[in-house]
Amino acid sequence: MGNMSNPPNARERSFVPLDGDALAGIGVDIVDIERLGDRLKRHPRLRERLFAPEERELSLASLAARVAAKEALGKALGNPGDLSWHDAIVRRTEQGRPYLVLRGAALETANAQEVRFAHLSLSHDGHLATAMVVLEARGSRGKVHGDEEPQE
Repeated sequence: MGNMSNPPNARERSFVPLDGDALAGIGVDIVDIERLGDRLKRHPRLRERLFAPEERELSLASLAARVAAKEALGKALGNPGDLSWHDAIVRRTEQGRPYLVLRGAALETANAQEVRFAHLSLSHDGHLATAMVVLEARGSRGKVHGDEEPQE
């Protein structure tokens, strides 16, 4: 019964963790929005160092969420020392969902860890911005437990 799943239209559905290496990593980070704003004012070139051109003109809260996302990604990847701030860019789908675009050392590390998908959640409220990154390992997607095809 532990590995059973119900159809999506059921009133209840189990999401049992997959055996093996379903997750490559999880990272979370929190950024103080005002503190980031103060640093950007004191060091004008910091904006160029931290953000890709398409990110630089966003609101301060959105910039703080992107710093948190890049830090959370680094944690999810195991803090490889050669990551650059420009190795990860946060973009949004047409529906507004945030996602990561990786390149450079971040992409190399993700490929080496066989990361197949990165989930990203961003939030900001009051003076804090936060981000969470969950990395799925290759082979962790597919059928839900209990939805397997019958063997012939």
